[in-house]
Amino acid sequence: MASSLVKLFSIFLIIISIFTPQALSVVPEECQTETNGCTNKEKALPLKLIAIFSILIASVIGVGSPLVTRSIPALHPDRNLFVIVKCFAAGIILATGFMHVLPDSFDMLSSSCLKENPWHKFPFTGFVAMLSAIVTLMVDSMATTIYSRKCNNGVIPEGAVTVEGGQQEMAVVNTGHFHGHQHDPKPAESADQQLMRYRVIAMVLELGIVVHSVVIGLSLGASNNTCTIKGLVAALCFHQMFEGMGLGGCILQAEYKAFKKFIMVFFFSVTTPFGIALGIALSKTYKENSPTALIAVGLLNASSAGLLIYMALVDLLSADFMGPKLQASIKLQIKSYTAVLLGAGGMSLMAKWA
Repeated sequence: MASSLVKLFSIFLIIISIFTPQALSVVPEECQTETNGCTNKEKALPLKLIAIFSILIASVIGVGSPLVTRSIPALHPDRNLFVIVKCFAAGIILATGFMHVLPDSFDMLSSSCLKENPWHKFPFTGFVAMLSAIVTLMVDSMATTIYSRKCNNGVIPEGAVTVEGGQQEMAVVNTGHFHGHQHDPKPAESADQQLMRYRVIAMVLELGIVVHSVVIGLSLGASNNTCTIKGLVAALCFHQMFEGMGLGGCILQAEYKAFKKFIMVFFFSVTTPFGIALGIALSKTYKENSPTALIAVGLLNASSAGLLIYMALVDLLSADFMGPKLQASIKLQIKSYTAVLLGAGGMSLMAKWA
């Protein structure tokens, strides 16, 4: 799975690198970027370099902190505090989709720089976001089915449930005898299926976040407005840190081996800096107001928004709130709802700057 994950994200980054130059189309006169006292390419470059390193560090801290804190008993996945923190992170991801990515897509695809027909005649943002959510459901469902069949065929997934003495609890019925009794396979099957769900969720969620991260990095790297960059860097650092916390919690529950965790942390951490570097390289020719750029980035944002909203509502919030742990405690539900509102509210507030 690690090699397929690397291939998936590598292919995506290569596609972005190849097709971004396609956004170098001619910009209509009325859509030319206005130049003012804040537009200074020489002064903007050092700020972009600072942004690369600061966002990289913030991303590593955000996505890595849930993995490190597993050694803290209060933050173990079985504890109530972990559920509350996970709900806070899910609220952040939900607000990212609704308050950051989706509005950006609406602005781009309804820009006056695009032709009246078809871009102003049809709500492409909502349509693409809807399709993205449906495709995410398809991927989620099919991946779960494939993995379940592997479990039913006796393939033990990495991180299978263990019992005392270090023996693996098999997901298939063993006909042998173990000191006069057999282990019941149902608990192991249930645990393996839940672990499989966590892994599917972690991979699909990371894909959506990576798409969004490259796009915002590209926009920052291509900008030469020093007044905008200064505030944007600080906002994006917090944005990536909190978003990384949500992803890190999902990676923690997926119980990957160290190498796979490193791969997922690495790709999340480097995608925004990669986007900034790509934007810097294309800053002379890339025109963010060109029709091609507006369409390409707008459609990418819409697809990313649909994916993030689906993941936050269905795979994160709904799965937890309808699960046995929260259903057994109204008090814990209230605390978790409060955490969701705080996470979503804080991220929504940040939409003022980024």
